[in-house]
Amino acid sequence: MGRGRQKAKHTKVARELKYFSPSTDYSALEKELTKAPGSTEPDYEDKWADLYEDEETDEDSTPKSK
Repeated sequence: MGRGRQKAKHTKVARELKYFSPSTDYSALEKELTKAPGSTEPDYEDKWADLYEDEETDEDSTPKSK
């Protein structure tokens, strides 16, 4: 297959992907967008925070005087 034919195929596929509009399920979208605010997951939870918390407090503390 020559370069011109290959490029034409890629252009055709790209155009189909760009302008293809699948049917949208608006009722499912509405349900997803109107979820109760309390039912969402937390943004981020650092699973390593507890492990390194002690080291950070040791460095920040002032040395004890004798």
